[in-house]
Amino acid sequence: FFEIRKTTTMRYSWSSRRSSSTKSITKYLGGTEAGSKDEVPSRPSAKSVYDQYGKHVFAGQLAERYLMAHGGSPSMMEDPSWVKDRKKADIVAEAVLHWAIDNEAYSFCHWFQPLASSGVRHGQTGQVQNMMFKFDAETNELKYDFDGGDLVKGETDGSSYPNGGLRATHTAGGYLAIDTTSPIFLRGDTVFIPAVFVSYYGMALDEKSPLLRSNDALSSHGQRLLGHLGLKCGGLKANIGLEQELFLISREEFYRRPDLQFTGRTVMGKYAPRDQEMCDHYMAPLSDATPALECMKAIQKECWKMGIPLKTRHREVAPNQYEFAPLYGMNSTQIDQNLIVMQIIEEISAKYGLAALLQEKPFDGVNGSGKHNNWSISTNEDVPLFVPKAINAACNNINAFPVIMAAVISAVDAHGDLMRMAISSPGNDFRLGACEAPPAIITTYLGDDMTAYLEAFKNGATKEYTPQKRTIDVGISGIEPFTVPAEDRNRTSPFPYGGARFEFRAVGSSQNVSMVNTVLNTMCAQKFGEFADKIDAGADPVEVAREALNEHWKVIFNGNGYDLDNQQMLTNRGVWRIDSGCDAIAQLTSAKNVALFESLSVMSAVELHARENVLHDHYTGTVEMEARVMIDMINQHVIPSIYAAEATDEELEASVDILKRALHEIEEAEDSYSKAKLARVLRLETMVEIRKLCDAAEAVVPKDLWTLATYKELLFLDSHVGGPSEA
Repeated sequence: FFEIRKTTTMRYSWSSRRSSSTKSITKYLGGTEAGSKDEVPSRPSAKSVYDQYGKHVFAGQLAERYLMAHGGSPSMMEDPSWVKDRKKADIVAEAVLHWAIDNEAYSFCHWFQPLASSGVRHGQTGQVQNMMFKFDAETNELKYDFDGGDLVKGETDGSSYPNGGLRATHTAGGYLAIDTTSPIFLRGDTVFIPAVFVSYYGMALDEKSPLLRSNDALSSHGQRLLGHLGLKCGGLKANIGLEQELFLISREEFYRRPDLQFTGRTVMGKYAPRDQEMCDHYMAPLSDATPALECMKAIQKECWKMGIPLKTRHREVAPNQYEFAPLYGMNSTQIDQNLIVMQIIEEISAKYGLAALLQEKPFDGVNGSGKHNNWSISTNEDVPLFVPKAINAACNNINAFPVIMAAVISAVDAHGDLMRMAISSPGNDFRLGACEAPPAIITTYLGDDMTAYLEAFKNGATKEYTPQKRTIDVGISGIEPFTVPAEDRNRTSPFPYGGARFEFRAVGSSQNVSMVNTVLNTMCAQKFGEFADKIDAGADPVEVAREALNEHWKVIFNGNGYDLDNQQMLTNRGVWRIDSGCDAIAQLTSAKNVALFESLSVMSAVELHARENVLHDHYTGTVEMEARVMIDMINQHVIPSIYAAEATDEELEASVDILKRALHEIEEAEDSYSKAKLARVLRLETMVEIRKLCDAAEAVVPKDLWTLATYKELLFLDSHVGGPSEA
């Protein structure tokens, strides 16, 4: 919205399309004589610059205006009980309809999140779009048709989505109810109403329902614990910020890779002569020489309209890898917005001649992509629980913070298996522990100061947490010394504390993070409740916390998680380590975890078993697609290219039958878990060996005879887009 304009004196002036003050500011910066009456104009407000922000989300002042225009109160949607009052629901519907018409939107849908969507379902959501019109049978006159009943509830087929046996064709009903924690938004000509998706008997068929239940559990039990620590509050809420990594590649080259088109990752491909070894891509300038920068700008602009504060953009470590990051907010809203962001990324990139890859490991030999889940808890009144001074002051209790931290540390140690389960997306097979994501060993990093403070606390000390102020003096006269946080950045830890929040670093880029946050909420809710129960029974809160820290101290680790000796040491220490994602998924239905989720009314045993089957089937289905596309690529590209070079490769030709037999063995397995375990062997052992044969062939077949796009052509936009084609 701003451009920098060069003046004749080689100074610069800001010029806004919305400002008529360019002349005066240019003159001023150009060296106006002393005493001139020309003055620096007032700075344009952020609202005037970003006037499109939030215009397509029904929230805040925008929603208040439309609600008041239809006889409602500005705050009527703050209390979710409005959905039970038909009169109020009709007012909200009238306001939403008015807003929609003003924005030329004439359709609506309940927007929900089916299970097992990552990597396969565009947008990872379900919807049926209906026009907000009806036709008069007598006059054929067109009339608006959208009321409170349409807004708050819907119905659809629940059998054609992954459901783990919760629905069948002869019991197919699926029901939708508006999620009042996440705002209604519009895009194009359609209003999207965030909703939960459940069966006829109320069982969760979606990602969101368990998340919202876990929010309630966290709020209820956290409120109890805080009450014992001296703070009466209206409940708790979990806030998150999601860093979304992705690759942008030439769409023309994307169409020359069946594996990328069907699975999102390359199942073969010889490494390029250059990759990320020079660390030259990370946070390098976003160049105008390729479409990537303009594409990222367009993505941000589209997101801003829907009130998504996608604030940060930069290059990531691998060639053609980028990242977006928003401001943090309430978990249900942030998850909804992240799904929108991923869909927008895929759609807008196509308009710029690019293909967006959101899968965790599109390319071998370079970093994959994650989605760091920055997680914190606050009261409904916005007192942060993980900021020592703030929570201690609110509780008027210097021990409030260490008691809360003891509960969280206990939860990580007790339920590290669930944390590992939550990040078991198919693409994470290739990331965890590969010096680009933390290993599959669940620990938490606290930093030296915090660790020393909690150690002193558990050994009897009672004092405020006062982190050491570290000042850095770089020894340059023009640069003043500056302070840095007490906690360093430990990129090898799966769950480091970073001041005010924990960062779940191992989450996969393609994931819907509802399960991740359901687990974080539920395990901490249990510990908050456990602490509160003991205090109710007469125990001292400080002693409860000290006992917990002594029992669970082993889960704290501040060292290098990539170091193999450290990994063995942690394994010997007894923290949770589950190398196989398939085995981690199976932990969902262990007796411990069924009891956990059922005790807090987050998921029933039936829902958990169904979800385990869905996750295993999703893993198996992903691998089956990869194996089938590998067969096609060998038969249709690799072997013909070898023949064209007047050569043969009998071992490679025989590998096709090996893949087919492995697929048949998976099909014959009796249950979902057995199929998934066989699929993992196929993927991580058999296909890896066959890939070596394909890559060896690529290394010697002349370029003009090789029909697949190479890593060299896929990974280097800066040197390959817009240049002359090679002979």
